[in-house]
Amino acid sequence: MKKRLLFALVSVFTLLTTAAAQQKTTLSARIDGYQRSMIYFDCMQTPLIAQEFHTNPGEVHVYSFDSENLVWMTINGNTGVMLQPGDSLHVDVVYNGKNVKVEYSGSDRAVNNNRLVKSIENLKRSLRYKEQLLGCAALDIKPKSRVDDSRVLLEKAKALIEKSQASPEAKNYVMAMIEYHVYMSFIEYPVMYASVRGLAVEEQEIGDYWNIMDGYVVRGDAESMNCPEYASLLMRYCFFMNEKAAKEAGKAYAMPTMMEDMYKELAAYYDGAQRDFVLYTLLRNFIMNGREIERADVLYNDYVEKYNSNVFYKSIIDMLMQ
Repeated sequence: MKKRLLFALVSVFTLLTTAAAQQKTTLSARIDGYQRSMIYFDCMQTPLIAQEFHTNPGEVHVYSFDSENLVWMTINGNTGVMLQPGDSLHVDVVYNGKNVKVEYSGSDRAVNNNRLVKSIENLKRSLRYKEQLLGCAALDIKPKSRVDDSRVLLEKAKALIEKSQASPEAKNYVMAMIEYHVYMSFIEYPVMYASVRGLAVEEQEIGDYWNIMDGYVVRGDAESMNCPEYASLLMRYCFFMNEKAAKEAGKAYAMPTMMEDMYKELAAYYDGAQRDFVLYTLLRNFIMNGREIERADVLYNDYVEKYNSNVFYKSIIDMLMQ
C-alpha cells in the first residue's frame, strides 16, 4: 500500500513539474506607425524562438512559445522586452518618426519586469547616455566624462532596481546589462578614444587605467549567464586582467584575435559557470558567423568533454552545427 501511494505521489509530482516546464509563454503586440512590410519577434538566447508577421496597423500579433529560462525578445530589432516562463505580455508600440512609445499590459510579473526595463531606458535617456562607444568617440565625448557618467548610471540603476517590483531573475538580468555598459566603458573606451582621437590613456584624466576595475567581482547567477552582453564583458575583462598581470610582471601581452587563442585564454582564466558561458558564447558566435565552421569542431569536442554543464548551451551549438 505504501509503495503504491509513493508511486502515485511521484507520478503526480512528475506530471506537475512537466506541466510547469511546458507552460506557454506569450508575447503579443499591436504596432502602429511602422513603415516596413514585416514585423519581427526575435529572441537573443535562441534562434528557435522567433516569429514574423505582415505589417497590418491595428492588428494584434500573438506568438506563444515554450521556454525554460528568462528570455530577451526584440520587436523589430529595437524594442526589447523580457519574458519568463509562463508570462503573458502585451505590448502596444507606436512609431512616430524616430520616437517609439511603448506600453505594457498582461500578467503582473511580466508587466513589472518590463516596467523596470523601461525605467532603465528612461534613465539612460535622461542622462543622455549613449550605448555605442564608437558613437561616443565620434562625438568626442571625453573618457573622463564617459567614466563619470557610467558611475552615475550604475548608482542610479541600482536604486531603480532595488525599489522595483520586478522579479529577482529580472533584476539580475537587468543588472548584468547595466554592468556591461558601465564596465565596458571603463575597460574599452579609454583605449578606443586613444586610437580614434590620438590622446594617450595616461593623459585622459581617468586615474590609473590599470586600477579602474579594482574591486569588481564577476557575476555568476543564472540570468547573467544567459545575457549575451554580459558574455562580451566577461571576455573583455579576462583580456584586460591578463594584460594587467603581464605588465606587472614586465612581460609583453597581445590580446588574442584568433578564435582558438581566445578559447585557450578564456578557458584558463575562468572556471565553473563563467567558463561554460564564455566558451559557449565564443563558439556560438563563431559558428553563426558562417565562415570556416569546421574550425569549431575540435574546440566543440574539447568544450563538451571538459567544460560544458549547461544542457541549453550544448543544445544550441548542436543545432547550429547541423
